[in-house]
Amino acid sequence: METNNSISEKKIAWIINPFSAKGKYQKIIKNIKNSMPNAILYISEGIPETHEFIKNVWEDVDIFVAIGGDGTISTVASQIIHTEKILAIIPAGSGNGFSIETNFSKNFSRLMEKIAIGNTKKIDTFFVNNFLSINVSGVGFDGKVTKDFEKSSRGFLNYVRLSTKIFFNFKPIKLKFKTVELTHLNGKYLMMNIANTRQFGNNAYIAPHASKSDGKVEVVLVKKFPILHGLLFAKRLFAKELHKDPYVTYASVSEFIVKVNTKNWHVDGDFKKIKSPVHIRVLPGSLTILV
Repeated sequence: METNNSISEKKIAWIINPFSAKGKYQKIIKNIKNSMPNAILYISEGIPETHEFIKNVWEDVDIFVAIGGDGTISTVASQIIHTEKILAIIPAGSGNGFSIETNFSKNFSRLMEKIAIGNTKKIDTFFVNNFLSINVSGVGFDGKVTKDFEKSSRGFLNYVRLSTKIFFNFKPIKLKFKTVELTHLNGKYLMMNIANTRQFGNNAYIAPHASKSDGKVEVVLVKKFPILHGLLFAKRLFAKELHKDPYVTYASVSEFIVKVNTKNWHVDGDFKKIKSPVHIRVLPGSLTILV
């Protein structure tokens, strides 16, 4: 951990995803302007536009505050990895998994206290082909759920409803690992997740032993289970006990290549079409965050 007590004097850019924050972002803007009348503030119009904004203010900003869900945070992080720029967060997504795992809350005053103290830490990120991921990415069942969820109303209960509906008719995906140490895991699965942190969001712990600072990701392979096993699976997911489930296999790696018979992925909760083969590689200590 690094400390810089002059961080309170540094320049901050605030990047808001209005679709994640919905009506709440007006209150956030008010708090920002009350604390910093000359704040550099940007309401995102999309990923390319956000990248362009970061590029335009690069020389004038030390801390980029992402206000949104994991997808928004990942969008900002992708532009500041391998630099001394610092990431901070006000969570405003559906699950906020990365924000929970990095101890960011919706409390604006608490964030300003962190900025004043100025402690930072370098953590890992990883690539899914050319897409940067900071939290959890995956393919298969949850890729399909993410695809359909983005077309429907948001919210945890709707996510559960969609997941249940899709589960009944979902055909397992086929995985073929090209990396020697994982070839024994080739086969059919409900889903594969790659976890940099422990949870999807909403305290659903897909990889309870994952670390964002060990230079590795947890590969989580889930076999399709009988519907009657679903309640026990869910219980273990939220109790940080999924490693006890007989339908789940873990592997801890820094890099691998896999072929999969679907393009339906999610990267930090955002749906992406990704063509195989897919190259996963960890970028150790690549992102500096406020702590």
